[in-house]
Amino acid sequence: MERVDVAIVGGGPAGTSAAERAASHGAETVLFEQGVPREDRDGIGPDSTDAAGMLDYWIDIMDFDYREIPDEVIHRELEGTEFIGPTNTVTLTTTGMEASYPKFGYTFHRARMDDWLHERAADAGADLRVGTGVKDLETDLRAESENGPTHTLTLSNGDRLEAQYVVLADGPQRRITLDALDQFTAPGRSVSDHLSPPKANHIAYQEYRDFPPELFEEFEDTLKFWWGYMPGETAYPWVFPNDGTVARVGLTMPIGMELENVANPGSYKLLRPDDDRLPSGSEYIRRLLEQEYGDEYDIEEDIPLVEDRGKSKGTETYPISSTRPIDSPVGANIAVAGGAMGTTSAFHEGGYHVAVRTGKIAGRLAATDSLANYNDVWKRAIGDEILRNVSFADIVKDYEPDDWDWAFGVINDMQGDATGNNLISKGYSAGLGASKVLLSYKKRKFDYRNGGYVQLREDEYFY
Repeated sequence: MERVDVAIVGGGPAGTSAAERAASHGAETVLFEQGVPREDRDGIGPDSTDAAGMLDYWIDIMDFDYREIPDEVIHRELEGTEFIGPTNTVTLTTTGMEASYPKFGYTFHRARMDDWLHERAADAGADLRVGTGVKDLETDLRAESENGPTHTLTLSNGDRLEAQYVVLADGPQRRITLDALDQFTAPGRSVSDHLSPPKANHIAYQEYRDFPPELFEEFEDTLKFWWGYMPGETAYPWVFPNDGTVARVGLTMPIGMELENVANPGSYKLLRPDDDRLPSGSEYIRRLLEQEYGDEYDIEEDIPLVEDRGKSKGTETYPISSTRPIDSPVGANIAVAGGAMGTTSAFHEGGYHVAVRTGKIAGRLAATDSLANYNDVWKRAIGDEILRNVSFADIVKDYEPDDWDWAFGVINDMQGDATGNNLISKGYSAGLGASKVLLSYKKRKFDYRNGGYVQLREDEYFY
């Protein structure tokens, strides 16, 4: 049977980052990626479907010098973002976070970014087996190994492989992660209680649309989000500018939500009185474009689909994690990274940056026989980011359109300077509404302090 030091399941940003770091630290490293086709990629690769925006400080979280990233990866440098409510709008031109990147952020070509990380891992010496998936993973806790438990991976081609360490990076679908971790849960419990995709994920859908030049100029350097326009926790449409006059128009929404679950359907601009069910993703986008631009443009004629982009004929559908993270069973020599562990967030539209960073940490620690430290190290690296995300997501969980308008009005009152961004320092001088928001945020941060945002702790695994 083939044996390696580190085996990695999944070839997205977490997996390839883990492979690069493990191989560069001298470990014999193999990565398995089942691979999917895309219209804009030669051959197969990871399921690279994402809205693909990067904020300034996220580049530092990834532990990259922004000048390393190839020019062909980046679509548009951004100057700000616009949050549009039913009647109030908020515009931000800085994230308010210390960052080395000189702009607000950028949009990027997700497949090219993934392929660049793939190349870095290959250059470091990792064995990348794209087109070969993993069917099963079994852990031998009593292995007579100097470094503890070992693992046997059964591959899609029927081969078997033994590894000392495993990094699970199979994304929000968690095809291998759930069963692999259930080896270490108490009888009657399952990791699916925390990370079952239908409950722990949202579904996202986006279309590549070519806009008239004069219309594209309105948002060529700006991300646009519409809040309170469609029902559901963390449900919102967006427009992200790409290259030329192409933009991605998309949305995020809960999986399995039904119209009868909506308390006040008449308050949402993208619902209609004659709807007998919630619209599909494509119908939501058509309604958004009609509402915003239909008075001046014929949507299908003037803002057509670009069918040679994305995963399939100008469209992409993909899961995105919308839950809190879990610890890894490091006592079993396993680390879970990126979306598989629940670090990505539907609240801020993804988590490419935390996937890269957790992958880097897992790969380095596995290669240096230090994986026991993984849960502590990733919390130090991305804990502040996770804490912000889960705290804000909790605050807006039950927001309806009127709540978003109230919140955006409060934020506008909190604007602290000409660019409108010094929110925290102005909070208590901006009135009762601002104080309410800040107190609620601080309470949730306090509740989740010291890693309390983790929903499955390391000490809950059984070895």
